[in-house]
Amino acid sequence: MAPTPARMMTPVLIVGCLIVLISFAVRASFGVFQIPIASEFGWARSEFSLAIAIQNLAWGIGQPFFGAFAERLGDRRAILLGVVIYAAGLVLSSFAVTPGAHQLLEVMVGFGVAGTGFGVILAVVGRASSDENRSMSLAIATAAGSAGQVVGAPFAQFLLGLMPWQSVFLVFAVLILSVILMLPFMRAPVTATRAELEESLGQILGRAARDPSFALIFLGFFSCGYQLAFITAHFPAFVTELCGPIVPGGVLHNIGITSTSALGAVSISLVGLANIVGTLTAGWLGKRYSKKYLLAGIYALRTVIAGTFIVMPITPASVIIFSLAMGGLWLATVPLTSGLVAHIYGLRYMGTLYGIVFFSHQLGGFLGVWLGGRMYDIYGDYSMVWWIGVGIGAFSAIVHLPIRENRIPIMAAS
Repeated sequence: MAPTPARMMTPVLIVGCLIVLISFAVRASFGVFQIPIASEFGWARSEFSLAIAIQNLAWGIGQPFFGAFAERLGDRRAILLGVVIYAAGLVLSSFAVTPGAHQLLEVMVGFGVAGTGFGVILAVVGRASSDENRSMSLAIATAAGSAGQVVGAPFAQFLLGLMPWQSVFLVFAVLILSVILMLPFMRAPVTATRAELEESLGQILGRAARDPSFALIFLGFFSCGYQLAFITAHFPAFVTELCGPIVPGGVLHNIGITSTSALGAVSISLVGLANIVGTLTAGWLGKRYSKKYLLAGIYALRTVIAGTFIVMPITPASVIIFSLAMGGLWLATVPLTSGLVAHIYGLRYMGTLYGIVFFSHQLGGFLGVWLGGRMYDIYGDYSMVWWIGVGIGAFSAIVHLPIRENRIPIMAAS
């Protein structure tokens, strides 16, 4: 008699998706506040950009610590801590009136995202999934982050039409606090072999540090953070200022997109919408094909798409095509990268190891957001920072090729 197939849509996966959706809806909306906040206080573009960049860096720094906290003291406690810090950072940011205050408080927001984002949630989902469902489960949870991006930026734009940005931050804080109601369902076993359970955190960290493949995964994830954070933070403003006009009576105008600022917010939503399909496809492919080659292909395609977009005239049509094309590859790297880490090093300390790799992602995110604002203030456009992103995307495609995808036996560390 054949074994009963393991159920994929478990309570852990469903609730994990909801938590990631809420967390990423708020995080993905910050680019919409770029112009309103800078305009109200007369700040240079680089000031609020630095705040978002610091948020990304804090997220990256906090991720391995939240992963280790979850593995030692419990997943739900780690998520609860992230929720409290996230909400507090948003509330306090609503009262900030100086660039320095925003930049300091974004440290709290970044740590909050670390506690409610991929590092902790994917580790829980991974442990709660069967071997045959794990790749797809990780992709579904990642796609939930894209769903948050679909609704986050337009929702923020809608709220800004009803209330000042300070009130929008308070609304978002309440949304984050709603995650507390979901925590009772976040229970997952520690799925690991006996050898993995006997291995200490220090031993697995030492084993990863000596493995060149871990360094290549770390380096390769840098460009993903650079590209995603730059586009999330600056693309709405980029479209607002550089895109050709919306034609009255045209398709976009008829569906309510009457300005380039509205198109900028919708473009982030389109990225997230396309990535739901792209991420689920990556999860399906990751179960059947080499993850490192899939990652190399994704970064190569991103390089071609970004390079083609910037050399062509920026029109409403090209913005929509770029958003859909880049969106299909947006977070497709996350289930593949996290799955690669789990495959090579096991599930016991997946949260910590993926958190370390994710730190590289957020270093790239910090650089992408900060350079975007800094170079805009110096040169008056985003061209140079865009081409840097194209170059490091090609670098990431190359460095994934030598990764050894086979599991390293634990005994080899002794």
